Amino acid sequence: MALNKNNQEVTGAREKYKKEKVKKQQKQEKPATKQRRIVRVRLIPIWLRVILVALLLAVSVIVGAVFGYSVIGDGEAKDVFKKSTWTHMLDLIEKE
Repeated sequence: MALNKNNQEVTGAREKYKKEKVKKQQKQEKPATKQRRIVRVRLIPIWLRVILVALLLAVSVIVGAVFGYSVIGDGEAKDVFKKSTWTHMLDLIEKE
């Protein structure tokens, strides 16, 4: 009988310990959910990024046209900006 009583006391102590442990974990979890949300400050706003991407795209198209016309096509770099050059290219493409 003594062993049985002793086992019951140990089992009861274990259950109390588990309940206390669960309560401590629940208390620790509550403050974690109440933490402040981290606010990210952007160095470059989104609207400025869109403008920068558009400008970089335009610059890369111009630089590519100058490179292609002057280096690959053996023309002068400033001729790329003339309207007659582009109309001539379009006429060659359309062949009307």
